[in-house]
Amino acid sequence: MDIFKFGGASVKDAEGVKNVANIIRDYKKGNLLVVISAMGKITNKLEELTHAYLSQSEDTHTIFEEIKHFHFNIIEELFQGKASSVYDDVANTFVEIDWLIEDEPDNDPDYIYDQIVSVGEVVSTKIVAAWLNENGSKSMWVDARNYIQTDNSYREGKVDWVKTNQIIQKDLIPLLNENIVITQGFIGGTSENYTTTLGREGSDYSAAIFASCLEAAAVTIWKDVPGVLNADPKWFDETEKIPHLSYHDAIELTYYGATVIHPKTIKPLQNKGIPLFVRSFIQPEGAGTAITKENSPLPVPSFIFKVNQALISIFPKDYSFIIEENLSNIFELFHKHKIKINTMLNSAISFSVSVDDQADKIEKLIKDLSAEFTIKYNKGLELVTIRYYNQQTIERVTLEKDILLEVKSRHTCQMVMKNK
Repeated sequence: MDIFKFGGASVKDAEGVKNVANIIRDYKKGNLLVVISAMGKITNKLEELTHAYLSQSEDTHTIFEEIKHFHFNIIEELFQGKASSVYDDVANTFVEIDWLIEDEPDNDPDYIYDQIVSVGEVVSTKIVAAWLNENGSKSMWVDARNYIQTDNSYREGKVDWVKTNQIIQKDLIPLLNENIVITQGFIGGTSENYTTTLGREGSDYSAAIFASCLEAAAVTIWKDVPGVLNADPKWFDETEKIPHLSYHDAIELTYYGATVIHPKTIKPLQNKGIPLFVRSFIQPEGAGTAITKENSPLPVPSFIFKVNQALISIFPKDYSFIIEENLSNIFELFHKHKIKINTMLNSAISFSVSVDDQADKIEKLIKDLSAEFTIKYNKGLELVTIRYYNQQTIERVTLEKDILLEVKSRHTCQMVMKNK
């Protein structure tokens, strides 16, 4: 039993769907469950639609028509009018959004977000499953919301592991014995049958949930890169593929912001000792990167860049020490406003953090913090994390930069910087 996960880039057009189908068809090792994301950049477009609907923009229906047109064009190119059932199936799925946007928004924005944005995964998997069946690969489309059970934390659903495991063991394993199963990443369902999402880019996590409950032999994430690289090609002209990572290093890299794997993916796999492979759907014959329990230091330093950062510095108004009680209050406010801290440093009378610059959330956070603390706030910064750093690697990324905050441990260095 293996799990394959394909992201949006792999199914961004008709040729991508055909390529994914070929990779699935070439798998001969046993039962296979395939987790697929929304096509191309459709999640972004569905987010745009959600924001337009919530603000009651006149562009709402125009954006929705663009989303439908994108998918129907791919269906037309694949099936050339021969598969009316796929057209009907996808059209009926889009009706769910039609019904929602008919009326003015009267529900929690996060709930509305999940009901709209989740449709991208549902539609993409229906198209891929139909194409596989059209071309002789017996596959079954299943709804991940029937299996991955969560609470009502919309946009960040927390998995009910006991219930999820019971349902997967009882209902999904029999299906896998007879078919290639195609399902969605990113989405789950509540006990009231409402849709939730697992956090942005959460399809990797979905694959890990299924793998853990099925006790799969391995998970393979298919990307447009040859494996895990030591830096994002957007920032470095020369990158190196890392052939092997320990679970420990993989968790560290994803925690600090490496985007090749979703941060929550590793824990369920590590707990069951399930290896994770990152391979290229462009060159599927390549070995990629293996992530396993074997511990070995990275062969090269790894660089993680996060731009659009804000540095928030917090000072007690009465010059009292930053101690446990203050920190407890501060963290409670960050949790309340759903702001993730990317790095932090505290001294006797200050506590500084780097966070993603989400202006609306930060404005509310600062308002609450200001009741007890004096706040300084810098924006337009970048955070660089180097795993297995040395002085040469630090000098490489700090050229023509002013360092506002620096945190070092034995293996990791983080610096919040701005251009000189």
